[in-house]
Amino acid sequence: MKVKKNSGEVVAFNKEKLIRSLLASGATLDKANDIIDDIESQFYDGITSRKIYRLAFQKLKSSSKAHAARYSLKKGIMALGPAGFHFEKFIARIFELQGCQSQTNIVVEGSCTSHELDVVIKKDNHIAMIECKFHGSQETKTDVKVPMYILSRFNDVKGNTYNFFGDKNQISKCWLVTNNRFTSEAIKFGTCSNLNLMSWDYPPQSGLKDLVSKYNVYPITCLTTLTMAEKEILLLQNILTVYNLLHNKDGFAKLKLSQSRVKNVMKECEEILNH
Repeated sequence: MKVKKNSGEVVAFNKEKLIRSLLASGATLDKANDIIDDIESQFYDGITSRKIYRLAFQKLKSSSKAHAARYSLKKGIMALGPAGFHFEKFIARIFELQGCQSQTNIVVEGSCTSHELDVVIKKDNHIAMIECKFHGSQETKTDVKVPMYILSRFNDVKGNTYNFFGDKNQISKCWLVTNNRFTSEAIKFGTCSNLNLMSWDYPPQSGLKDLVSKYNVYPITCLTTLTMAEKEILLLQNILTVYNLLHNKDGFAKLKLSQSRVKNVMKECEEILNH
């Protein structure tokens, strides 16, 4: 059976890949196989990958909202757009959980021109700039032109002294982070230029999806028990993660939910974090 991806590319259906994505949500192998058995009757040659995702998501949601939330992680991160401002704060939060201090949206004067840096982090007296490339489409890849551009910005600011975190420091490292994937040429150039790269699945075992799972830092946009409008209210309060919401009573107060809905949302949050 052939599957049509969002990019328009047609590929052979990969059952093992679907099973792996269901297992990553927390579903057992038996549950993953049961879900595929249930939805396979609705497959047809030329079915879109988006439809397969929707069918699997609905089946997961009916048995475990927390599993469905984790299954929709990539879409949840994409919902931190469209401008990417919330995505930058989300990336800063991930680095904070790795022991870094962080600041977002900092304007500095380079040797040749001014720059707005998405995120600046400090760890062990080293300062790094992080540039975030946000994509609103799952199929869009970050190509080689982006790390080339980021390298030119890094070269313009490194060696200069700035007042970060209450002290004078120099930027010595540069990260490029994207919510999707890099092209092979982008990875080749970034590696050759000593840029630190992070994408959805790069570096292997240390990509964005791996760090979200490792540090339990799921975005609130994954939650299935809240509407998108309600999630926007929380994002505007700087409540970005499931953990933040669960430990922030003011967030629930702003939403003005019924007690039964609050219980449902809290239950989903707890189940996600207890994975």
